[in-house]
Amino acid sequence: MSRHSGPPGQPDQPQPGERDAWLAVSARKNRRRRVVLADPRGRGRVLRTIIELEEQTSVGEKLIRDLIKQQLKTAFLLGGGTLLLLASLPVLFYLLPAIAEVELLGVRLPWVLLGLLPFPLLYAVGYAYRRLAESHEHDFVSSVDR
Repeated sequence: MSRHSGPPGQPDQPQPGERDAWLAVSARKNRRRRVVLADPRGRGRVLRTIIELEEQTSVGEKLIRDLIKQQLKTAFLLGGGTLLLLASLPVLFYLLPAIAEVELLGVRLPWVLLGLLPFPLLYAVGYAYRRLAESHEHDFVSSVDR
């Protein structure tokens, strides 16, 4: 231990030779490093929005309500349009009996359209709805994360 060179109650001071050695070692090391734990820009707003969603405040409820409204509008347009199309086929065949008499590969057109058309049509509508719903949810998450 070095000699005590300061007043009583103070820590020991290094001797001049020890101080020079210590300075030489510390000069070789990086003296200061900046550690960034989080990006300070904009994270407070995102956190606040997430908290509003979790705590179901009026702002969070509005955001969720808008997402649900978009999803329902998409479902109504796609589902309603598909239902309208499929429901109009029997009416079309009733009103225009000449179309009902057309045969395709030995099978009447109403049987082909009503028996085969709904399956690929409903699959395509389901696929389109899923894509649109994911797009709406992605937009929602993007608006929350901004």
